[in-house]
Amino acid sequence: MLLIPAIDLKDGKCVRLRQGKMDEDTVFSDDPVGTAQRWVDAGARRLHIVDLNGAFAGKPVNLAVIKEIAEAFPDLPIQVGGGIRDADTVQTYLDAGVSYVIIGTSAVKQPHFVNDLCLEFPGHVIVGLDAKNGKVAIDGWSKLSNHDVIDMAQHFERDGVAAIVYTDISRDGMMSGVNVESTVALARAVHIPVIASGGITNLDDVRALCKVADEGIVGAITGRAIYEGTLDLAEGQRLADELCGE
Repeated sequence: MLLIPAIDLKDGKCVRLRQGKMDEDTVFSDDPVGTAQRWVDAGARRLHIVDLNGAFAGKPVNLAVIKEIAEAFPDLPIQVGGGIRDADTVQTYLDAGVSYVIIGTSAVKQPHFVNDLCLEFPGHVIVGLDAKNGKVAIDGWSKLSNHDVIDMAQHFERDGVAAIVYTDISRDGMMSGVNVESTVALARAVHIPVIASGGITNLDDVRALCKVADEGIVGAITGRAIYEGTLDLAEGQRLADELCGE
């Protein structure tokens, strides 16, 4: 199981939000490439990058920074989300060296969009499903839809997405522990890989996820914990390799 460091970009800086609120951000670094280097040096085998400005603007805003990171680490798989609303943007990211694009709000609002992207860019499309109490949140978590998260995951599996990133938004950025139960329920309902996100705080969360990794949970995105030091990325990845296998 991979521990995947999150680099959330706002105005060209690395930040973390609490429960997706743009006005509740903590700036951790004004050097995103240096931050990526820090996580690569600690043993990261994939990066998760979110263009927060892009998520709210509906188009890429931090593209230049993301290109810098991709160029600095050409052999590192990078997944990017935030403001990806059309095929041209997907092509731009793939041309820049990004391995996977993550579709969030547009996947829920325009389900055919994901199907079209999977046909055009097979193997490169991930859907991010952010949920609270089993319902999918959209528009930067500002709205809860009526869509059931498991129904949506199964729908996108049929479309051919490469994986699902599942975030429990009640836990994200709150350092309260990962919601293992809901993540496992989703993983059991589909046959494609699931990447856990939201609330991963310490080695206990890594142990808890490794216990259920064989349900189809292939990775866990971690942000605030590795920036604030409650989780040492290198130690966490070593533990994951030991418990889950590389």
